Amino acid sequence: MSTPELVTKASQVMRAERQRMQTAAERAEAADLLPGIVLSDLVTAGPGTAGLETIRAKVSAGDRITPQEGLWLLTEAPLIALAELANLWRFRHNPDPRVTFVIDTNPNYTNFCDADCLFCAFYRKPGDKEDGYAYSIEELMAVIGRSVDLGATTVLLQGGLHDEIPFDYYLEVVREFNRRFPNVHPHLYSAPEIGKMREVSGLSYDDIMVALREAGLRTMPGGGAEILSDRVRMRLSPKKQSCREWIEIHKAAHRQGLRTTATMMYGHAEQPVDIIEHLECLRRVQDEAGGSRGDAGVGQVPAGAGFTAFIPWSYKPANTPFERQFPDEVGPSVYLRVLAVSRIYLDNIQHIQSSWFSEGKKAGQVALHFGTDDFGGTLIEENVLAEAAHHVKTTTEETIQLIRESGFTPARRGTPLYDVVETY
Repeated sequence: MSTPELVTKASQVMRAERQRMQTAAERAEAADLLPGIVLSDLVTAGPGTAGLETIRAKVSAGDRITPQEGLWLLTEAPLIALAELANLWRFRHNPDPRVTFVIDTNPNYTNFCDADCLFCAFYRKPGDKEDGYAYSIEELMAVIGRSVDLGATTVLLQGGLHDEIPFDYYLEVVREFNRRFPNVHPHLYSAPEIGKMREVSGLSYDDIMVALREAGLRTMPGGGAEILSDRVRMRLSPKKQSCREWIEIHKAAHRQGLRTTATMMYGHAEQPVDIIEHLECLRRVQDEAGGSRGDAGVGQVPAGAGFTAFIPWSYKPANTPFERQFPDEVGPSVYLRVLAVSRIYLDNIQHIQSSWFSEGKKAGQVALHFGTDDFGGTLIEENVLAEAAHHVKTTTEETIQLIRESGFTPARRGTPLYDVVETY
């Protein structure tokens, strides 16, 4: 099934899959082919028939839904009902009618990358002298400094996977960042980059996290997750790390007290079952980190508890190797469905972000009524989706206006730790 049909045809696909695997032998074979935490069970059993009222009763009571119930919501539930259920968890975790945002920027220290991800229009092969670049630390600080001068209080920094960058470079970037910009928060390095650090240094993930923390890093972005289903990852980015590796890197960060975000890029080769597999992976990691479901008090999440937020967005096909196979964007209705199910499913992650940048400002505003409590960043600089011909810009003033128009109180946070510094 092509991904643009994700919502309208998902239930038919699941029914056909169940009918196809008539025998126990076929189901066992399918389980072998579809490893994962809950993936094989979902493929063989499907979403079940729990129904909306049963799930509504569980969500209203603050109870956890099952993977089968999550799949039913994703493929069968009315969209407006999803908004209602998502908002129950949104206001359980964040009771104030407030929506946060941050003034931030997202530069890149290199576009050289050896991962060859089929969904990426940004990377260049190492050695590309025409379009490739790798900043020195001095050059990178100058790039960051331009956004700081424009008011950025958080810098989300990522780059390609490049064998010629030594481990000391990553550490020195953190040290120099903190020295030059002591009042700005460094939100640096996604899991694939940590994996590259391991390759070039020979250190364990725990040792890398210790070194980054000693250099001054306190938070890490959740990029590189794409879809945490290895059968999908083998199609998207066969050279990149497995789901288990992505998870282990975030666990290592959490063990050292770093807070991280979690992301998902959908709208390409995945099926609904893969989305639920992704959410289940994140929910289990957060359980292990100690994320609260609100049992100890509404909106209370322990300090140092794993993921601060979850941010899903849709794949942008333009100029990517995957464009020929998946040429269409999935659109806002799918986004709102995925977003609401994510808010309901991830009952132990406090914040869900509305991605105005990837989905458009109007969709971002509507998303605030589908369980989100954060409007993301103003993104003074962004290069990755720009290479995929996706250009959406905003300002601090417009962000405040967009949140107000949606019926919420705008509040600016300074960092990924949701420290509100100004309410408007």
